[in-house]
Amino acid sequence: MSDIVAPAPVARPRRLWLTLLVVLTAQLMIILDSSAVNVALPAIQHDLGVSQAGLTWVINSYLISYGSFLLVAGRLGDLVGRKKVFLGGIALFTVASAACGLAGDQAVLVAARFVQGLGGALASATVLAFIVTDFPQPLERARAMSTYLLVTVSGGSLGLLLGGVLTQSLGWHWIFVINIPIGALALLAGAGLMSERPGTGLRRGVDVAGAVLVTAAALIGIDAIVQASQHGWVSAYTLGLGALAVVLVGAFLVRESRTPNPLVPLRILRLRSLMGSSAVRGVLMAGMFGIFFFGALYLEQVLGYDGIHTGLAFLPQSFAVAVLSFGIAARLVSRFGPMHVLVGGLIVMISGLLLFARAADGEHVHYFPTLFLSFVLVGLGAGVVFIPLLTMALAEVAPADAGLASGIVNVSMQISAAVGLAALGTLATNRTASLLAEGRTQVAALAGGCRLGLLVGAGCVTFGLLLTVAVVRTPRIRREPTGIPTEAVTP
Repeated sequence: MSDIVAPAPVARPRRLWLTLLVVLTAQLMIILDSSAVNVALPAIQHDLGVSQAGLTWVINSYLISYGSFLLVAGRLGDLVGRKKVFLGGIALFTVASAACGLAGDQAVLVAARFVQGLGGALASATVLAFIVTDFPQPLERARAMSTYLLVTVSGGSLGLLLGGVLTQSLGWHWIFVINIPIGALALLAGAGLMSERPGTGLRRGVDVAGAVLVTAAALIGIDAIVQASQHGWVSAYTLGLGALAVVLVGAFLVRESRTPNPLVPLRILRLRSLMGSSAVRGVLMAGMFGIFFFGALYLEQVLGYDGIHTGLAFLPQSFAVAVLSFGIAARLVSRFGPMHVLVGGLIVMISGLLLFARAADGEHVHYFPTLFLSFVLVGLGAGVVFIPLLTMALAEVAPADAGLASGIVNVSMQISAAVGLAALGTLATNRTASLLAEGRTQVAALAGGCRLGLLVGAGCVTFGLLLTVAVVRTPRIRREPTGIPTEAVTP
């Protein structure tokens, strides 16, 4: 009889890792698509005859829907089951990708991108919850999270390369069309491999009013942020929408404190480890956008790189993240503790951003060694900081709230990315304009704007370092953690 039951313990982990492969393939598809679009924007503008203002909506429509529905999507997975929400999100994202690929005018493309963002939110909000609930062993969970971080952190730079290759060789439509077979395979494999963990159910009712309030607040707030560069940060449009978003958030918190079945139980907002690490992650992502956005801008518009060479230039950053993701970051956390690893990683990232900013002051900069080293330093820093941040964020979260916590983690990243892109872009544009007014050449003015953006990005990461020291604490509660118990990570 023992011969018959012996294979069972082997089969389950193998299926879990196959399921993780499917889930992260879908996650990578979503990340690649969102970054590849940036490279294809000039081609889209030329083919569809889109104005510069209209072109921003190709990006903003996705950002607004994706960021607005993450929190509700995460909680929905807790209530009705994460498998259903994940598969529904992938199906919606795939259909919307087909609509983007077939779009012949701006309105269809923007609408399809909005639906893409909704599908991406439904799928992405359940990925972390799947990892922390289906990988109960500390070492396995650490490896799964390392792989997740490899996909999320390095996917952006890989998307730039993929977008350049597809746009230049086949056309911009293919950055969306390629999602169709990938999404279909992920849907079929996920349906067959993923095991459904029943949600807590809807028997006590659904907090529809809370969902409407928080989604409306996110929609309005993110819209105000992403359009601030067009209307101005102190314009009536931006300030009015910002004030309305704050009022809606206040109404949402009042609602959640009084309803018997809240969408977001206020107890989870009192977890210092979750909220503190989310704040650090937020300013960190704003700084990361500095090197993604201004690095690509500097390489293309100042140094004259094309899309493919720009993507290749970012590969050292992705490679550094990949190397650290194969267990090294988890072992560092186990050896030195999450706080020490987090502080060290932030310092390395700041060094990389400052090095790039120093180099960007010139118009004739060689890639080796300065730019190469700056990409490596940012990759090394990013490769180690996200593991301790996730460890701290999820360590005190109950398994029943894993989807909601995953949504909070993703929301902190998404909103910060939108704020960072809008704020840094505005500062850099104003700096470029002032340099042009002083009589600088177009290239020199662009270089100066990029340099300022990189310096402000380094400042954001520095603020994250200060927040880490002042606010974040290593979680003390160790009962049934959803995060990585760092003392047990070492193989």
